[in-house]
Amino acid sequence: MNSDIKKLTIFTLLLISMTTMMSNVAIVTALPHLKEHFTDIKNIEFYSRLMLTLPSFVIAILAPILGHIIFRFGKKRSAIIALIVFAISGSTGLYLDSLELLLASRAVFGVCVATLMIVSTSLVGDYFKEQSRHKFMGYQSAFTAVGGVVFVIGGGFLSDISWRYSFGIYLIGFLLLPLAITQLKEVKINTIKDDEVQVSSKMYFIYFLSFCYMLIFFILPTQIPFLLIEEFGASGKFAGSVIGTAFLANAFGAITFSKLKARYSYSTIFLIATFIIAMGFTGVGLVQELHLFYFTAPLLGFGGGIMLTNLTAWMLSRTTLKKRVKTSGYFTSALFFGQFSSPLIFHSAVSNLGVQDFFFVVGISLITIVFISSYIMKLQR
Repeated sequence: MNSDIKKLTIFTLLLISMTTMMSNVAIVTALPHLKEHFTDIKNIEFYSRLMLTLPSFVIAILAPILGHIIFRFGKKRSAIIALIVFAISGSTGLYLDSLELLLASRAVFGVCVATLMIVSTSLVGDYFKEQSRHKFMGYQSAFTAVGGVVFVIGGGFLSDISWRYSFGIYLIGFLLLPLAITQLKEVKINTIKDDEVQVSSKMYFIYFLSFCYMLIFFILPTQIPFLLIEEFGASGKFAGSVIGTAFLANAFGAITFSKLKARYSYSTIFLIATFIIAMGFTGVGLVQELHLFYFTAPLLGFGGGIMLTNLTAWMLSRTTLKKRVKTSGYFTSALFFGQFSSPLIFHSAVSNLGVQDFFFVVGISLITIVFISSYIMKLQR
């Protein structure tokens, strides 16, 4: 860790990272209720899921451009403006009664989330060197995941009162403003010796893996609420608590990454995490007793925690200080393009198979991919 960086600055960075996780999970349990509120609108089931994924689409499209803008405009100033608009656009569900305006506000919200994610990811690279970075990123992902637990469970309780109340959680952006203004420290490029690994052609492979990871992992928050509430008759609180335990397990997975990295390569850790995620999917697909979701969903979350931390560290290890903001922009784009694409790509399969059988098929498919990939890697060695 850079000894010049104050603990409160690091804490601020952790809180900003947490807000990126909130970009979707805070309102997942409100979606079935939102669907009931707008029953007169044709295709409301599609639009309700679009509320969750539209910010991801905006982020996927604009993140590379935002990376260039943030590099010119400055990370600190970008974060301050993004937090203000984050709070305003995120909380519109409290008072807007037009589905079109709600969707438009979610698009603006996506720009803010993209900005915050690019800034926080690149600042991690600025503040930390390789080994300490791996350890910090585990704690960063863990902190983000714990925040996700609080907000998704809180959102579940609030959505049972009214679907609108879940949107109030985004007002936390205003609470983070004073910390961002006083604590964020921008590292000047000309004061740092740029001795990190140069960007290589393998970066595009990392982007592709990041897209595939989020494509698969985002099945959890987009499909599980509908599975639990509509097929198992669970409450919003219960659905929120199941997703919350998955995010808590995600935190433990993130912390586990640094221990795995001491022994294995990035590619090997990717396969380990994929196998754990596959076991979680298979488990969710087999469960018939409601409370057993507390055991299967966390497996998925644990593997996801290892995976995302591994991919982020892998990406940062192959870039430089001067290129870090732009590289983080493309990385952010890959992740959120996966988020946006997930319900669209899998919509037909979910409709034909049913949500639970779909989870099982995905799990078995991933296990098959892991074994084939492991065999290929063994041959290459």
